[in-house]
Amino acid sequence: MKKYQVVGIGNAIVDVLAQTEETFLDHMGIEKGIMQLVERERAETLYGAMKERTEAPGGSVANTLAGLGNLGLTTAFIGRVRDDALGRFYAKSMTLEGTDFPNAPVGGANLPTSRSMIFVTPDGERSMNTYLGISADLGPEDVDDSVAGAAEILFLEGYLYDKPQGKAAFQAAAEACRNGGGMAGIALSDPFCVDRHRADFRTLVTQLNYVIGNEHEWTSLYQTDVLDDALAQASSDCPIIVCTRSGSDVVLIRGDERVTVPVHRIVPVDATGAGDQFAAGFLYGLATGQTLATAGRMGCIAAAEVISHFGARPDSDIKALFKHNGLI
Repeated sequence: MKKYQVVGIGNAIVDVLAQTEETFLDHMGIEKGIMQLVERERAETLYGAMKERTEAPGGSVANTLAGLGNLGLTTAFIGRVRDDALGRFYAKSMTLEGTDFPNAPVGGANLPTSRSMIFVTPDGERSMNTYLGISADLGPEDVDDSVAGAAEILFLEGYLYDKPQGKAAFQAAAEACRNGGGMAGIALSDPFCVDRHRADFRTLVTQLNYVIGNEHEWTSLYQTDVLDDALAQASSDCPIIVCTRSGSDVVLIRGDERVTVPVHRIVPVDATGAGDQFAAGFLYGLATGQTLATAGRMGCIAAAEVISHFGARPDSDIKALFKHNGLI
């Protein structure tokens, strides 16, 4: 048994939430219902303007690890925070939730801890303003081989692939994981990121054991409008391919095996975290030796749970839902 069933690498972002009125959004020039990146000065202005704010550890891969913790797996998260109030909060919160956070907050760093200011209006819409801060500077020096090498499964966040040091960190972690006999994989995260780094992503896919992406990311990666053509190329490059399709069936491919998992469509209360929790369910299936079809169904059930309420992390006992659906 490895020390960790899943180790994730991604942006360590504190989610800062506040209830607000539409008039406040207009006054502050916040575009409603979307996520936009903001610079440091804008982030500090918005953070200072928030009333009765609540804070929670966030970030795509961190949310996935929270879902895996809900399912009882042993996890660790490699991320970068500053030694400031938010950074110490993040590290402590991850540890209290059961996920090891091996990297100590960085003292004397130039950039502050990353945060996403989320303004929730009375209609439930979330307007997210994300400042990437120090988390986007994660590099190979942040990857401890004794952590990545102790993982049965390594899960990488595509967003971090935007900077050279992020690419180097991924390569170091994947090598340590594979040298330790583990599986390494990635969520492509964003078609625009794929567009910017297509050649490097194409090379990376050939070096990994699994890749999760949506239809737009896959067609962008292989520069085709025909999804089946993109997936055919992907499956020749990587052992396990997963393609989600925004409420439509999920396609999973492993060698000659191709599985289509139907999605039970529901009206979402809050779509935030759907992809993160799909990954949690799928990785749980992978970690526990389930069939490809069962792992895909687990992903769909976990995603459906998280979009049924506000927040990017599960509220219910996901393992109980798996049992209810006859999966375990």
